[in-house]
Amino acid sequence: MRAMAGVLRWRRNPLCRATDRREAWLALTAFLLLVLAAPALGWFCGSRTDGALQASVRAQRAERHLTTAVVVRRVAAPRSATDPEVSTGGITQTAVLARWHAPDGAARSAVVSTGSRDAKPGAKVRVWTDLDGGPALRPMDAPTAHTHAALAGFGAAMLAALLIECGRRLIVRRMTRRRYEQLDRAWAEAGSDWGRTGTGS
Repeated sequence: MRAMAGVLRWRRNPLCRATDRREAWLALTAFLLLVLAAPALGWFCGSRTDGALQASVRAQRAERHLTTAVVVRRVAAPRSATDPEVSTGGITQTAVLARWHAPDGAARSAVVSTGSRDAKPGAKVRVWTDLDGGPALRPMDAPTAHTHAALAGFGAAMLAALLIECGRRLIVRRMTRRRYEQLDRAWAEAGSDWGRTGTGS
């Protein structure tokens, strides 16, 4: 609103210079871009990112399946970890050597991480596998995808706002420099007659 008030105030002021009006219009334009364009760009980027991530979630859900495996032995001590693909907090993951059967009946074994509290040899745990029965990472869940999309949209809006403000400051700086150059030229032209009585009459 300060930009709009500045434009209206300078519009009828007899002391208003052309550069003052241009700066006021520039401030108003930057304000409108910050209020309208930056949020619109953030929403657009966020919605597009969310659509892409939700498609990825569906694809991962279609390509990965939970399979029951039997623990052969532990291969590492329990550790606290946070899975970046899920929205839950820190969970205890235990690395174990597990054995299961692929969809074609072939026996598979690999070192996998499990959140099961019972990871003793012979215990049954649930592991994620791909279509061929090989070990796979946990698929991303929908809430995590929404969170990533919201962060992407917020980041795009902030970046747009930063670019708008930097552009405004750069233009104002150039306008100020040009104004000083014009003032210096005007002083140089009047300098030879400065202080002389009756000069120019």
